[in-house]
Amino acid sequence: MPLLAYIPSPSQGVWNLGPIPIRAYALCIVLGVVVAVWIGERRWRARGGLPGTITDLAVWAVPFGLVGGRLYHVITDWQLYFGADAPNRPIDALYIWKGGLGIWGAVALGAVGVWIACRRRGISLSAVADVVAPGIAIGQGIGRLGNYFNQELFGGPCDFAWCLEIDPGRPGTVPGVATYHPTFLYELLWDFALAGVLILIGSRLALRHGRLFALYVAGYTIGRFWIEGLRVDPAHELLGLRLNQWTSIVILIGAVAYFWLTRNKTTEEIVVGPGAGGEGHDPAHGPEQAEASEVSATDDEDSPDASKDSAADPDADPDADSAVDADKATSGVSGEEAGGR
Repeated sequence: MPLLAYIPSPSQGVWNLGPIPIRAYALCIVLGVVVAVWIGERRWRARGGLPGTITDLAVWAVPFGLVGGRLYHVITDWQLYFGADAPNRPIDALYIWKGGLGIWGAVALGAVGVWIACRRRGISLSAVADVVAPGIAIGQGIGRLGNYFNQELFGGPCDFAWCLEIDPGRPGTVPGVATYHPTFLYELLWDFALAGVLILIGSRLALRHGRLFALYVAGYTIGRFWIEGLRVDPAHELLGLRLNQWTSIVILIGAVAYFWLTRNKTTEEIVVGPGAGGEGHDPAHGPEQAEASEVSATDDEDSPDASKDSAADPDADPDADSAVDADKATSGVSGEEAGGR
């Protein structure tokens, strides 16, 4: 069947701003991080946390995640950088902007960075994990656009209207075949759908203690197992499965086990650390309510009992007191006369 349509690959993935190269891959990663943090901030405030918390945690998570993601890629694809027949130089292992970040390493080492930051703030890592899970999924989907600009990590040949055009000579291409499965697009759509499901489940079931994050991990690994099976780029294989597929299976089992084992966990999760918002911080009572309470207390102090003030005031008018006493005496006599009649 003749090919009627396809997704064209971009003509370039790098733009030079004077001497500075602007790489689409890096821009997609940065955009994904920004969107993930923005979503996380909104969800954290809705959970009762303080504004700016997720942004501060990202300062730790992002560099840890980049290092972890690159380490996983280099370790699992070492043959691309080391050895006599390696297509890249060893120094290229440091060139993140050329592509190559393993999500497993990024999430694992990024979580270490978040754990450190949570301990410094005195807040619960599990609460943060549940809040940021949907944003991470969306950020991953946006980051996958970088693979599109780099023309990498595509699938096998296909001739559907949504197939992706790849330049001849790329690793994994077949002579005479021009279009391949756009696995970047499949994962992007899967990640976006997963984020929507997580938000829906979280709003209805209010999962806590990292259980929503466990669902994110489980959902991602299921999609990744399927998408990984479509890819044709060089990878280590074991028993007919790619390494990332085996990794997906192991992590899926771990996520499901965690979700089940924590089903009855009821310990309190801290979303406002000591000294950050006060021990009595209550997100339902904002600054306006606190100010109103202070004003009310001030009014009460300014309005003491009149009889106490009168008795304690040495400057009270004696003539006025005498007049009051005379009135009381007159009232008493009149009462006796009326009763005698």
